[in-house]
Amino acid sequence: MAEYEGILLGMGNPLLDISAVVDEDFLKKYDVQLNNAILAEDKHLPMYDEMSSKFTVEYIAGGATQNSIRVAQWMLQIPGATSYMGCIGKDKYGEEMTKNSKSAGVNVHYYVDEAAPTGTCAVCVVGGERSLIANLSAANCYKADHLKKPENWALVEKAKYIYIAGFFLTVSPESIQLVAEHAAAANKVFTMNLSAPFICEFFKDAQEKALAYVDYVFGNETEARTFSKVHGWETDNVEEIAIKISQWPKASGTYKRITVITQGADPVVVAQDGKVSKYPVILLPKEKLVDTNGAGDAFVGGFMSQLVKEKPIEECVRAGCYASNVIIQRSGCTYPEKPDFS
Repeated sequence: MAEYEGILLGMGNPLLDISAVVDEDFLKKYDVQLNNAILAEDKHLPMYDEMSSKFTVEYIAGGATQNSIRVAQWMLQIPGATSYMGCIGKDKYGEEMTKNSKSAGVNVHYYVDEAAPTGTCAVCVVGGERSLIANLSAANCYKADHLKKPENWALVEKAKYIYIAGFFLTVSPESIQLVAEHAAAANKVFTMNLSAPFICEFFKDAQEKALAYVDYVFGNETEARTFSKVHGWETDNVEEIAIKISQWPKASGTYKRITVITQGADPVVVAQDGKVSKYPVILLPKEKLVDTNGAGDAFVGGFMSQLVKEKPIEECVRAGCYASNVIIQRSGCTYPEKPDFS
């Protein structure tokens, strides 16, 4: 399996998920909307402690890109097929995350920041739906200097597929640009995620700059509609938006861009060559839903696990749907020991 060693590289914000089933009052108190993902402001900072005192919390290694990489690793079942970079703090959360990721088979090269604590993400679950409030802390301290170190750049050189969630645009657009240009020059597959409405709105320029290099764009229907609104496209039709994103000008000519948009329980939309294909998801009875945290990340992980094997797109989507179906029946982005995907 040597040809799969380090084939998939992820870069992003490693966060420890602090996950709890909360109530509507808690959401109201902190002005939090369900199904959204935001960065913590000062008003949100007390919520982390309040969650652990008021509700039953679970601590789960998270961060969007890291989730996707771990799921891809789980699906592949080939130790060391994936690698990951991001910044953690020098603390017990960081140690826990390192141990956790290594035992999952991911080759992690964290940058350890001496001053800032490991980033956390409050995951508020109500009725199975999740809302994410990220306090990046150390994750926000990632520097391109770390990426340029020979032992880390070697991971970039080795990878044939690269995945970065849009959240990383808030931290190190310089790192994204370095990797994107490398991928374009070396005919590698570069993939990104729209990640959240606020990325499309407030990090528009950085997102557009990166998008020119992206071969596969992932996102969900809310993010797609926000992207459309921000760019004045005047359409809410997810299929039209997916096509327009796939036709966005490209800096590298090797691959055509493919846009993959998930829509919860509705079919997955895939746009390429000006056409759309739709793939149904595996429907889950409501009583089996535990929480949607990590569902989109798991979809990407499943998708990438087949993409690196050069499987056709429908197989990639099927694997994505399988992985997200497993994840939503468990708390956080966790999975059983072995996948049951053939």
